[in-house]
Amino acid sequence: MHLKQISINNFKNIEQTELLFSQNLNCFVGDNGAGKTNLLDAIYYLSITKSFFNTTDRQNIKHNENYFIIQGNFVRKENEEKIYCGVQNGEKIFKRNDKQYSRFADHLGLIPVVMISPTDISLINDSGDERRRYLNSVMSQLDIIYLENLVKYNRILMQRNKLLKQIKEKNDVVTVLNEQLNEYAQTIYQKRKQFIEQIQHYFTQVYKQVSNGNEQVSITYKSDLNENNFIDLLEHTFEKDCIMQHTTTGIHRDDLIMKMNNYPIKKIGSQGQQKTFLIALKLTQFNFFKQQTDIAPILLLDDIFDKLDLHRVEHLISLVAGNDFGQIFMTDSNKTRLDKILEQQKNSFSLFNVENGKITKIA
Repeated sequence: MHLKQISINNFKNIEQTELLFSQNLNCFVGDNGAGKTNLLDAIYYLSITKSFFNTTDRQNIKHNENYFIIQGNFVRKENEEKIYCGVQNGEKIFKRNDKQYSRFADHLGLIPVVMISPTDISLINDSGDERRRYLNSVMSQLDIIYLENLVKYNRILMQRNKLLKQIKEKNDVVTVLNEQLNEYAQTIYQKRKQFIEQIQHYFTQVYKQVSNGNEQVSITYKSDLNENNFIDLLEHTFEKDCIMQHTTTGIHRDDLIMKMNNYPIKKIGSQGQQKTFLIALKLTQFNFFKQQTDIAPILLLDDIFDKLDLHRVEHLISLVAGNDFGQIFMTDSNKTRLDKILEQQKNSFSLFNVENGKITKIA
């Protein structure tokens, strides 16, 4: 699968541009703040129906404008897919081949994409909320049933939390909500657990390939349901929940434990090791998508060479330049480094210059 063409109007600092892309490698060079990342985010938007960086659609509209439009022509399993996204006055419209979606969720998974960004460091440094959000994003692209169960679980969780603010003793309504929470939690838990189990081996392999080191890395799935019955947990924590006025146990508190040499990588990993860990995780996500769907996702590499030594850069490039990867979009502010990377390319590529939101192809 690949993106043939994109048209962008008033998205962040990009006023207007139309670009044709290589099926293989597309590189964007320019100073920090020029708009390279914004272009990748526009591609991400057409896949996920939202920005990788901004939670509010309005934040993606160019200053002093009241709308943005992104249109892309993709080739997916030899069929062309025309995807349209427009945001104006707080209303978002998403279309596939000129037919408007009634639910944005119905679009997820059609155009698989994996973004690797400097902001990924939040997966290591921030709270479990970030890691759950990442896990949910990955699973939702692959499995609409997972997404639907997650939405239902969160809706019932909100009802239970609201009720906990009003009562001090258990009643029949609590019992019903507990049973409903358990029903959806079991499906979510099993799918998360299966995903982490399936990616472990490939993840450690990729980390070794990129790092060329001897560190032992791991990701484990932490959940209240690992060793406990969820209904029993809800019963046991009911009094505490009433005092706290929210549900203190469940899959909404799950986490991913990231370690290097059996210690939290957050505490002992260098910047280069942490970045390599995250790159390996995202490339593992790419491989998992490809295995599950038989479609190679579009790979978006945003300023990934910063904090990596020369050896890690060389190993990473040799890895993603292989036949296992499809279309790649890459940004870098260092043209000398980018030129050296492109000199090694055997496949076709396109090179673009980005300056103040204007994007031009370099012959």
